[in-house]
Amino acid sequence: MKQHKVQYPILVTPNNCIDKEHGLFEHHAITVDPKQALLRIDKFLMDRLPNTTRNKIQLAMENHFIVVNQQPAKPSYKVKPHDVIKVVLPTPPRLTEVVPEPIPLDILYEDEALLIVNKSAGMVVHPAYNNWTGTLANALVYHFAQLPTQMNNEGRPGLVHRIDKDTSGLLVVAKTEASMIALAKQFYDHSIERTYYALVWGEPTEAPGTVDIPIGRSPKDRRVMTTFPDAAVGKRAVTHYQSIKKLRYVSLIKCNLETGRTHQIRTHMKHIGHPIFNDAVYGGNQILKGQRFSKYRAFVENCFKLMPRQALHAYSLGFVHPTTRQPMCFEAPLPTDFQQVLKKWEQYIQWT
Repeated sequence: MKQHKVQYPILVTPNNCIDKEHGLFEHHAITVDPKQALLRIDKFLMDRLPNTTRNKIQLAMENHFIVVNQQPAKPSYKVKPHDVIKVVLPTPPRLTEVVPEPIPLDILYEDEALLIVNKSAGMVVHPAYNNWTGTLANALVYHFAQLPTQMNNEGRPGLVHRIDKDTSGLLVVAKTEASMIALAKQFYDHSIERTYYALVWGEPTEAPGTVDIPIGRSPKDRRVMTTFPDAAVGKRAVTHYQSIKKLRYVSLIKCNLETGRTHQIRTHMKHIGHPIFNDAVYGGNQILKGQRFSKYRAFVENCFKLMPRQALHAYSLGFVHPTTRQPMCFEAPLPTDFQQVLKKWEQYIQWT
């Protein structure tokens, strides 16, 4: 479900619920499975519509933008087998076409099959809700013609994997269908070597160590990932880590991914009690170590301002070249904001 702002009190009726002449567009049509048990419609739709929340679904129902069997749905309605649910909004659905934009790229390597990009923090990898422009994908289609797209992955030309918006570092981009297939297979087989640097709160006692616990979307907030001891619920996720530098209140660690789940390092570090520094989603934007006297608090807050994102960087990427079959390895040094915060912590420890 595209999370458009629902603020027009338009009554959806059987005669105009998908009538573009009246300014309404059908965004989703769902026929309920014959074996579906009775379930409140908001909970039902949360499991089936990407990038949405219960609040947005309820707001859409209040404005009559969700209809069941051609009738406006009520928040208390429970879906039944064979129900036909439609989401209609006064704005047309986003197209999967990516608009070319002249955004500079930091390309570390390029040949006929692929390129290696060093993504800056703050850049979204591909268009999605609230970020339809200014993404890496927009830049790629401007600089390169006819990039391939994986099946069922429209809107992500050339992209074989992704890193979070506020994570900096390396991405490999496929330039041909053959290279995309070969690289995607390596990611699927977990044979890609990926190393991240992270600044985390505290000093992990078991370092080097391994976090091997499944990850899945939180049932409380689907935008957030969480760990699940029950492997039947989450997807297997394995992160190997080791301490590079211990700074009393924080540590610089190196993480190697055996799997590549969404928010994997961020979720695993929180799970072992060492959230990534200034990670607002997973609690790292709070002072978690050290006595909270005024000078120390001011120091940490200055670090937060200097690096207003999670301290996570995709440092290296290793794989077998899809054409030459030769091993390739690339590295990207820590970006300026990361280096500056690390230096401030080193100096602070020396002074205290």
